[in-house]
Amino acid sequence: MTPRRPAVGPGLGISVVICVHTEDRWDDILAAVASVRGQSHPAHELLLVVDHHQRLLGRLTEHFARAPGGARPPGPPPTPLRVLANAGPRGLSAGRNTGIAAAGGEVIAFLDDDAVAERDWLHHFAAAYADPAVMAVGGRTEPVWESGSRPPWFPEEFDWVVGCTYRGLPQGKVRVRNVLGGNASFRRAVFDLVGGFTTGIGRDGDRRPLGCEETELCIRISQALPDAVLLVDDRAVIHHRVPAERRRFGYFRGRAYAEGLSKALVARSVGARDGLAAERRHTVRVLPAGVLRGVRDALLGRPGGAARAGAIVAGAAAAAGGYAWGTVRARMKPTPLPRRPVDDALGEPPAAAAREGAPA
Repeated sequence: MTPRRPAVGPGLGISVVICVHTEDRWDDILAAVASVRGQSHPAHELLLVVDHHQRLLGRLTEHFARAPGGARPPGPPPTPLRVLANAGPRGLSAGRNTGIAAAGGEVIAFLDDDAVAERDWLHHFAAAYADPAVMAVGGRTEPVWESGSRPPWFPEEFDWVVGCTYRGLPQGKVRVRNVLGGNASFRRAVFDLVGGFTTGIGRDGDRRPLGCEETELCIRISQALPDAVLLVDDRAVIHHRVPAERRRFGYFRGRAYAEGLSKALVARSVGARDGLAAERRHTVRVLPAGVLRGVRDALLGRPGGAARAGAIVAGAAAAAGGYAWGTVRARMKPTPLPRRPVDDALGEPPAAAAREGAPA
């Protein structure tokens, strides 16, 4: 017998935003779109935000504006889709802010452009928002290794390096400090209250693989709304493609270092106490247990045990080094705090927007 799903109000409109930046992921983008259009809880709309890539903007606009041949098949019409140009500076944060500005749903969900969502992804998000105290809901992100398997040396405690749910996160439907940005949703109202994603923290396409923009946003939400509930429901699953080049130890170490740099920016923005609380727990409790597991596996002759233990130590050291240098650099050469756009990036949708079937 199939378990009964919790009742979900059919009127909850969820806008889905997918930020894209390269034609190299064309097939991934189309797969992500198809997964959103196949949801059991239909999305209110789907917004593709293109990050300063005119050719990709034109290609996507043309692709989704093309009228399908023949009669429409039976069933509900496809999810409305718009293609937008990033209205802010280059980078993921500004792209998400552009999507927020254009979205009409009560909830805004974000999906990575190289991920596909399971059919009930939005259903589980919608069910969680039945509680009016819930302001953000995230899900579980599973890696899909392009090479076909996880590298034996790659520790699950560091799956955040490749944008996936990592060992040490609580399981089930639980409260968290922050959700992970590639599989996350927020009430539209929180952006009106605290502003959008902060530019200057996350990825901008040309620099180190920085991150933590969703962490900083979630901390601001909790600081502004102390009673707000932020959840992760690990039944809301997406599958995230991990390209072969991210199997390299050099990428692993560089991404860990960049995470430390990002954490220094977050701590400067929202304070070290809130900005590093979860990281301290992970470092003190989860990582030592991972090292011991690796050593045990090595003693038992299991493949990769010693390498995983070493990778945990190296990754932690790289992240600590990045945080230390980011903190010192801020003190030596103070720079303005990253911006939290409200009126500019969360204003009118860009003129380059094109509605499906009716190009602007």
